[in-house]
Amino acid sequence: MTVDLQAPYDVNNIFARILRREIPVEIIYEDDYALAFPDIAPQAPIHVLIIPKGAYVSSADFGASASDAEIAGLARAITKVAENLGLSHSGYRLISNTGPDAGQEVPHYHVHLLAGAKLSAKLIKKTSE
Repeated sequence: MTVDLQAPYDVNNIFARILRREIPVEIIYEDDYALAFPDIAPQAPIHVLIIPKGAYVSSADFGASASDAEIAGLARAITKVAENLGLSHSGYRLISNTGPDAGQEVPHYHVHLLAGAKLSAKLIKKTSE
């Protein structure tokens, strides 16, 4: 399933349900602005999803509609998660997919934090045209 960026926020998407505690997850970090938990299909030894608590479909929606406090809160949550996991010195990758071409599957803005191994420098291979 890909996300339709023109559709309104779906209050029954999986992340909204996680935020309402209808679906249990292992909470890695939580504060007033964000919740972090392991990805159920990890793409690296450490793969954490960090989601804002507000109802935002994508990074574009979050950037345009979130308050300054929410934006700062999410940025600080990402930093706290990395620190708590001991990644501040070894490094980590942040990915946020927006829309169908990027492969966004859940219509709630989220950031993937990947670490725990040397990650490749490129995400996709260029194809010959």
